[in-house]
Amino acid sequence: MENAKDPCNLHEVSGDFEIDGVLEDCTSSSCAESAFRLFDRNRSIHQIMGGGKAADVILWKQRRVSVGIIVVASVAWLVFQWSELSFLSVSSDVLLVVVVIQFLRANYAVHCNKQLQPLPELELSEEMVNSTAASFRVKINYMLLMAHDITLGKDFRLFFKVVVCLWLLSVIGSFVSFFTIAYIGTIVSITIPALYSKYEEHIDRYAGVVHQKFAKHYRVVDENVISRIPRSSAKDKDA
Repeated sequence: MENAKDPCNLHEVSGDFEIDGVLEDCTSSSCAESAFRLFDRNRSIHQIMGGGKAADVILWKQRRVSVGIIVVASVAWLVFQWSELSFLSVSSDVLLVVVVIQFLRANYAVHCNKQLQPLPELELSEEMVNSTAASFRVKINYMLLMAHDITLGKDFRLFFKVVVCLWLLSVIGSFVSFFTIAYIGTIVSITIPALYSKYEEHIDRYAGVVHQKFAKHYRVVDENVISRIPRSSAKDKDA
């Protein structure tokens, strides 16, 4: 029986390239880097984003909408920073101006016997609400399961990750406001996926190198520290 083919092992025979059998250890960095993909995904960025209009906006396939979102978010952030007003006050003022303008525009059109352009009907379909609720239900149940495992001391790694994330959020929150964090998140969500989609090959290659080094250091910590921490056994749980 012939050996399986391995693209990582090429030899030149009589001026042509021939693929040899599988090697037991293909540890070359070039093979590992080319095979590595962020988040271990098997789909494209556009498919992960949902493949709809939202994905087109995030990946800058609709440039006007993407630029509009950045401009609106930037203007809103500047207004909040300079005015030092609360989110409720600014939102109420904006809605007040919009309602007054629409009301005066409608009455002016009636007075001048002009026909108004029909406004789009804003309505949430039952299917959209059900799908959104189902999605939130899955995520909330997953978070509750994580909290359950942490409180029972089942998974120290998960506990460590959650503690680090909460500590980082606490540090970041002490320097910037929630609205600034939301603004940064909006800009990042509009720019980073598009940049990654454009330079995906280069980013995955460098991320593969970083992932290898991080995994090596994590294995050392796991063997010397984390694996030696006793975990709660089934007997303790029954007791």
